[in-house]
Amino acid sequence: MDVAALLSLLVADPGRPRLTWYGPAGERIELSGHVLDNWVTKTTNLLLEEYDVGPGSRVRLDLPPHWRTVVWALGVWRAGGCVVLGSADDVDLLVTHRPDDAPAGVDVVAVALPALARAFDGHLPPGAVDAASAVMTYPDALTWLPAVDPAAPALATDDDVVPHADLPDWAGTATAGRPTDEPGSRLLLETTGDTSAASVLGTALAVYAADGSLVLCDPEVSAGLAADPARRERLVASERTTA
Repeated sequence: MDVAALLSLLVADPGRPRLTWYGPAGERIELSGHVLDNWVTKTTNLLLEEYDVGPGSRVRLDLPPHWRTVVWALGVWRAGGCVVLGSADDVDLLVTHRPDDAPAGVDVVAVALPALARAFDGHLPPGAVDAASAVMTYPDALTWLPAVDPAAPALATDDDVVPHADLPDWAGTATAGRPTDEPGSRLLLETTGDTSAASVLGTALAVYAADGSLVLCDPEVSAGLAADPARRERLVASERTTA
């Protein structure tokens, strides 16, 4: 299932929660199928119109496990580009929460991680785009879209390159041992400092391909849940997670 079909599956039940985020300082963000698709569409339009992202484009995501990481990856894939994870510098665009560390000569999009951020709270290098304010100015419908090349790279890590046609198989491998293929499941993913963005993205793809939803916890929240089993039980009950 390609990303376009995946998003169509999510909006077939538009009001159902698909991505729920628990972040520091009591943050809780819930994106329904409609809202998640809307975020991805606006992000895709920015990538297309500002940076000509398409098949062959390499977009490095320098983001931690986070709901915005899922949105940006889906946006890059929807445009037919390649999500680059790791330390590669040979990229066309850098999407990062720490723009001051960006290498010279690369286009930069600065992503604010706090849930209610309306602007990037920090120094923006010259030419960097503030995602918090820019994404929301783009249309809710795709204005133009290049044809996705199934053989073009979709994901590049330090160890592997995955073409678009193989993303579903990669997601299955990346989530081996997790019950992500149960139809309609609501999976709780408690990240740690060692959880990679690739693991989060693979889990999200596998869950959505099974028409499920994802509850994603920041490492700080996950540590708190591990230390307080009663709190964890309350979260599981309130979110009605099944796995």
